[in-house]
Amino acid sequence: MTVDRGDAVALTRALVRIDSRNPSLVPGAPGEAAVARGLAEVLREWGFAVDVHDAAPNRPNVVARIGPAGGRTLMFNGHLDVVGTDGMTHAPFAADERDGSLWGRGSSDMKGGVAAMCAAAARAADDGLDCELIIAAVADEEYSSIGTRAVIARGVRADAAIVTEPTRLAIAPAHRGFVWTTVTVRGRAAHGSRYDVGIDAIRHAGLLLAELDAFESRELATHTHPLLGRASWHASTIDGGLGMSTYPDRCTLRIERRTLPGETPAQAFDEVRDACARVRAHRPTFDAEVTLDLTQNPSDVAVDAPVVRRLENALAECGESSRIEGLSAWTDAALLNEGGIPAVCYGPGDISRAHAAAEWIEVDEIERATRVLAVLARSWTRDEEPAWRT
Repeated sequence: MTVDRGDAVALTRALVRIDSRNPSLVPGAPGEAAVARGLAEVLREWGFAVDVHDAAPNRPNVVARIGPAGGRTLMFNGHLDVVGTDGMTHAPFAADERDGSLWGRGSSDMKGGVAAMCAAAARAADDGLDCELIIAAVADEEYSSIGTRAVIARGVRADAAIVTEPTRLAIAPAHRGFVWTTVTVRGRAAHGSRYDVGIDAIRHAGLLLAELDAFESRELATHTHPLLGRASWHASTIDGGLGMSTYPDRCTLRIERRTLPGETPAQAFDEVRDACARVRAHRPTFDAEVTLDLTQNPSDVAVDAPVVRRLENALAECGESSRIEGLSAWTDAALLNEGGIPAVCYGPGDISRAHAAAEWIEVDEIERATRVLAVLARSWTRDEEPAWRT
């Protein structure tokens, strides 16, 4: 794969054309191997020191470095995997361009951001760097984030990180976490006429949903964050039943709770168990098992943290307005923060187009993000000059 040095749009086009659907989400999908090889080839041609390592078999990360080592460091992080393409209304990997936008799966989420951060690092290096830039282009963010976890486990560290997820060029210092819970409601199978024997597991699951609905109105509505709004939950899937004339002996309900900074997975899990207990208190035949499936913590960096201020300075230097917003979706910024690397999100594209039937990114946003990130990289060791505050 050949791309002119620092050409973010051409690199976006090349990356989108490579199918990198996550095999943990789409059985038989190719994963990140081909796109990682292509990106590594480009970055080597651009003069980066490149390491490709597997986060899991055939699930590679690309970690590239440029600039002098031993001093201050800045990481640009982005993921190479994409979700499935079923139901898309346009060719998923054609990378067609029309009306000033580039179309394809992963264009917004987030190959445009990956291209911008790589091109920005190359441009900054051309202008002279006095810090080391680390590119971490990782696998599996769309499922369980084994890619960024592996980067941290290998000891890769930086003074701060920008995760180039699609924020519409806003600075996003915070995002929600999530907790996935499965509730298995047990009933008793019986002929549909035998109300005296049967226990309806689906009906009992409905009682639990009603209890959680009331809990959201009563309690979760009071859990708020200045950038993220209120905490929430929703019923993701429900399955049960044996036939029209049979009381269902089992109903499986999967619940997602979106958490705010300060909330813990244990707290969210206990909310579901406590709701089960309240249902059981007025319906003694209610019987349910609650299991915790997957959790990811929220992310929260102070709006006046150094990395935020420096990014605001870079925006001002490029003539861009500075907006600070919360990001609705979860990102690897949470893992970087947990690993001691202050991380915020900033990148081209719109998260509302992620995973959608139509996905595109404005070419102009890719270029604007690249310019801002290049200025940030060049000025990373500069003493802060808060002129943007005047």
